[in-house]
Amino acid sequence: MKHGKKYIDSAKLIDRTKFYDADEALDLVVKTSTAKFDETVEVHVKLGVDSRHADQQVRGAIVLPNGTGKNVRVLAVCKGNNVELAKEAGADFVGAEDMTQKIQQEGWMDFDVLITTPDMMGLVGRLGRILGPRGLMPNPKAGTVTPDIAKAIKEAKAGKIEYRLDKTNIIHCPIGKASFGKDKLLENFNTLLEAIVKAKPAAAKGQYVKSCAVTSTMGPSVRINPNKVGGQAVAEG
Repeated sequence: MKHGKKYIDSAKLIDRTKFYDADEALDLVVKTSTAKFDETVEVHVKLGVDSRHADQQVRGAIVLPNGTGKNVRVLAVCKGNNVELAKEAGADFVGAEDMTQKIQQEGWMDFDVLITTPDMMGLVGRLGRILGPRGLMPNPKAGTVTPDIAKAIKEAKAGKIEYRLDKTNIIHCPIGKASFGKDKLLENFNTLLEAIVKAKPAAAKGQYVKSCAVTSTMGPSVRINPNKVGGQAVAEG
């Protein structure tokens, strides 16, 4: 794979043999974000678990203190009094059968998060084959199936993100934009990693955080010392 001149110049600032502390790594990510748009900064964490086993799943959701920098489009599937509550909370789209039919029949997907109430899961569950592969299926663990739909919508708008393992036992999450600067990104990073470490399954053995790296959309990745994230040294000591 060939890289452009900007990427090559940015990569020269990073020592590929070194594990950086989080603040230093994020400072480098900001400095190497040279695209003409505001690049998203992502965290990639490989865990010492086996996602094939139910007792070693790692999944949850948190509200980042500084948000994600993204305008999150929320679809609320609900009925009755929840319709007005959802609209007042800032949902971009609100409906029930009309919305699920639009997704099924028209392939409409102009939303980032689907939030619903427990009584509507019979309806939303029919969309599993469409929403599941896109990571949009609501789930109680992620707080997207809840009786308090207004609170869930406000949190989604404020920068709530879901973290979950992929098939290779890696969690991929955005933690903001390069324009946030190092300090705000570091605060978001620490919040996410603390949540991941707290979610360590009892069945997990050995080193929990195997590796950790941060990168911007177009920039090179920077490796972070896995022993110094999320209070892991304390958690495992």
